[in-house]
Amino acid sequence: MGLIEDLAEGPIALDTSIFIYFIEEHPRYLPVVEPVFEAMDRGSLPAVTSAITLLETLVVPYRAGNSSLADRYEALLRRSRGLRLMEIDLPLLRAGALLRATIGCRTPDALQLASALSAGCRCFLTNDRRVRGPEGIRILQLEDYLPPQEPAPEKAMP
Repeated sequence: MGLIEDLAEGPIALDTSIFIYFIEEHPRYLPVVEPVFEAMDRGSLPAVTSAITLLETLVVPYRAGNSSLADRYEALLRRSRGLRLMEIDLPLLRAGALLRATIGCRTPDALQLASALSAGCRCFLTNDRRVRGPEGIRILQLEDYLPPQEPAPEKAMP
């Protein structure tokens, strides 16, 4: 089965890296994430991400002085059809703290997972093998959906 089939009907939650691969057109990951964004845009796959994604995606463009890239991230996250940017409020912070306490995840992951759970998501798409989810949400690893890489050709010995 492919990624779109595994994501089912949604809503789904997306980790920060998924947006980075899409906006920056990562040559290896774009073919896998692009259908997800197309399905979101068609309205057939509702998705959410935490506002922590906005923070994380803006750091590198700000550091590099690349305001056009920062603007592209913000537009994608705040105005995309089919995507809900979950605000970080007190209930979400409490839910994140509970996740950190019970499953031992990092703060950004706790906020992403708390957002996913509060939006009723059944799947969380990430490319971070360290992310472990609580009961009720399936963690999908983007790497698992890549086609196998062809081995590099062997170099002839001199």
